[in-house]
Amino acid sequence: MSTSPRLSIDVRSYGAAHSAHRHDFAQLVLPLSGALEIDIAGKGGRLGPCRAAFVEAGSSHTQTSDGPNRSLILDLDPALLEPAVGDRLIRHPFVALTPVAGKLIDYMGLMLDSRGVSADNLRLWVPLLLDALAEEPARPRSRLGTLLAAVEPDLAKPWTAETMAERACVSVSRLHALFRAELDTTPRAWLAEVRLKRACGWLARSELPIAEIAYRTGYADQSAFTRAMRRATGLTPAAYRRQSRKTRHKSP
Repeated sequence: MSTSPRLSIDVRSYGAAHSAHRHDFAQLVLPLSGALEIDIAGKGGRLGPCRAAFVEAGSSHTQTSDGPNRSLILDLDPALLEPAVGDRLIRHPFVALTPVAGKLIDYMGLMLDSRGVSADNLRLWVPLLLDALAEEPARPRSRLGTLLAAVEPDLAKPWTAETMAERACVSVSRLHALFRAELDTTPRAWLAEVRLKRACGWLARSELPIAEIAYRTGYADQSAFTRAMRRATGLTPAAYRRQSRKTRHKSP
């Protein structure tokens, strides 16, 4: 009597490190949020939104994290892996995620959170994921391009150097070096400039309340927004809005 190859998926979070363990099936650790450290057969790495890990069947490993985190854990029979894909994952257990792989992981996370996933759907999803993991990620012209594209549409989020470094999968010191090399500024100064520019645009061209603009651009409150505007322009948000409208109405 034959048995079906092992294939299961769930969402897990990790805390303090436990003793090393191993199992007779392969495993993919696919982060959804937060970050964690993983050691696979003596090789350590940090996982986050753009980096996953493959644990070979029988390989000793440990996971640990000191903050909130959620990951998809895909357990699968090694026989389900194409030889070329399996060999590559064994040689390079830490995998840089392409945008396609990231979208597939996010999709599965949403499905598991909302209504679960049938065995049939999981069997259809896994080959797509493995194909995406086998792709070589395109090397961006700017090391910061992906990070900036994530931050700019989401300015309301309380971004810090630490959270930006985590999103870019680099250390905080490396993040500062990249900002200095590519933009000749610091992460904090760049973020302040982007927030202020976005806020000024909304003041000039929208009817949004000033408090709402402050919230959407990530200021702690309207007072913090007012202080930032005064430092940068010498005007309060309300005065800047009035001046912008006068200028616009005078234009031919």
